[in-house]
Amino acid sequence: MVHYLVYADAFQTEGLISSPPGKGRAIDIYSCIAAYEVDFPNLRAWSDDYPEPESLREVVRQGAVVAQSGDTPSADISDGARLIIERSLVEDPRPLYVLVWGAITDVAQAVHSRPGIKGKLRIYSIGSWNTQQDRKARNYLFNSHPDLWWIENDTSFRGMYLGGIQSGEFGPLDFPAKHVKGHGQLGDFFMGKQADIKMGDTPSVLYLLHGDAEHPETEHWGGSFFRPFPDKRPTYWHDRREPPVVGHGWNGAKTVSKWRRDFLSDWQVRMNRLNAKPVRAERSNETQESDQPVK
Repeated sequence: MVHYLVYADAFQTEGLISSPPGKGRAIDIYSCIAAYEVDFPNLRAWSDDYPEPESLREVVRQGAVVAQSGDTPSADISDGARLIIERSLVEDPRPLYVLVWGAITDVAQAVHSRPGIKGKLRIYSIGSWNTQQDRKARNYLFNSHPDLWWIENDTSFRGMYLGGIQSGEFGPLDFPAKHVKGHGQLGDFFMGKQADIKMGDTPSVLYLLHGDAEHPETEHWGGSFFRPFPDKRPTYWHDRREPPVVGHGWNGAKTVSKWRRDFLSDWQVRMNRLNAKPVRAERSNETQESDQPVK
């Protein structure tokens, strides 16, 4: 969430849904937004596109707090699922990207309730432990909706913290100690939770920051993927398996770790925004200095 919020000017945030399994509730999202609110004046000095803290609070929803138990989703859907449906039905030519960091039950409920929204959705889910805790919802989507646009990242995400440059300031502990600690309220919030780079959900955000999001098979900071079933599932992508991109035994991990210097350096620039106002453009003696920051 900290990583996402310092890039919040790059997105139009339609919803922030708490989707455990396990611990984690909407109140935890509010806690992160509270830290963002402290840093908001500095962030807004860099870009007018940073959303107001209150506008972020307004789109927080509680998702399902228990995993799907049957073969099909419950008819009694979560507030998170309702929000996915609501935002999918808005008249807007752009797709709606849903980054799944926890259980995928809310997505399953939304799609089961209103299958007509599938054409609008772009799902990027982080699997592994999340899928183990929510297997039935995942299997429902996979088995019943082969036309769903879906990147299922089960192993590539591990390239966020395994492989790539790991020395000096890019080390898993050194980077946050130097470039996150003491950087605004968000930096302190991050350090108080887990002061290292084991941020397995972050590749879903990185995917949208660098690369052509509509083409998962091309390169992105958040990985590149392949279609294992191109005939039956033309819009389903999974972790690449070729030996050159297997990292530390994990398929596709090197499609993320190869960009480690780039995405960490870019994050460093964003974290610096929390402590420094932008440099003003120099003007000639004949003109007054602009009030707009250099971007």
